[in-house]
Amino acid sequence: MTRVSGDDIEDDSEDAGTEGESNRVPVLLVRGDREYLVEPGGEQGTDLGVLEVPTDVQSGDTIETHLGDEFQVRRLRGPDLFHHFERTGAPMVPRDIGLVIGETGIAGGDRVLDAGTGTGVLAALLARAGAEVVTYEQDAEFADVARENMALGGVADAVDVRTGDVTDAVDVRTGDVTDEVDALKPSSFDVMTLDTADAPAMVEHAPDLLVDGGFVAVYSPFIESTREVARTAREVGLANVTTRETIQREMQFDDRGSRPTTAPVGHTGYLTIARNE
Repeated sequence: MTRVSGDDIEDDSEDAGTEGESNRVPVLLVRGDREYLVEPGGEQGTDLGVLEVPTDVQSGDTIETHLGDEFQVRRLRGPDLFHHFERTGAPMVPRDIGLVIGETGIAGGDRVLDAGTGTGVLAALLARAGAEVVTYEQDAEFADVARENMALGGVADAVDVRTGDVTDAVDVRTGDVTDEVDALKPSSFDVMTLDTADAPAMVEHAPDLLVDGGFVAVYSPFIESTREVARTAREVGLANVTTRETIQREMQFDDRGSRPTTAPVGHTGYLTIARNE
């Protein structure tokens, strides 16, 4: 996947690694409840001994530690990133990311502008779906962690992690791209995904940044910001503006019968989708 060119925006991020490094997609090494994400050619210490992963390792292989304990090799899947990425906050959960992909139709060849990188789970899964992602994170340390996570997830070539300008007026926990809008080409993105405190300000620019028929998806844990996003989307002329809470309930099956689990239902967030027409 090609990175964004200098014609689109000036590059201020560090090189994620050499071409050879970026192609070494990690594999999962699994034994019971033990899971390790390791690059081919890498080494992993465990309580059962040291694992040395061959450079030509394949899914389905069996690898033994130096003490003779076996681990199964599995191909890395998107949901695994949620569990193995280094956290810099609470990432969007896979079920909510699935809604974003399903509602916007993100696919191979799409260009996505993402704001509020955080841990980078969303950006990585969008890249694994085939998209080219430009993602902004205001906190420089968080951005560095996200770049490492992209390399770990094997998508460093498809995700361009950028650090936004830090100002006193901006919450450093969120990505801020409003200062960069002028540097982006008009109608250059198929989808915008926003998980930031300043999402309403970015929604104002959606008609200019999105291609015709493109989507903006905004994720927020709070009703107040969600209302403002929906209002702004309608004011700037976006169509098909819908908002839904993303709660799901697990089912419980036992000898007495079947019903939704009685465990507390945890709130994750609200997802607003709108389309540029």
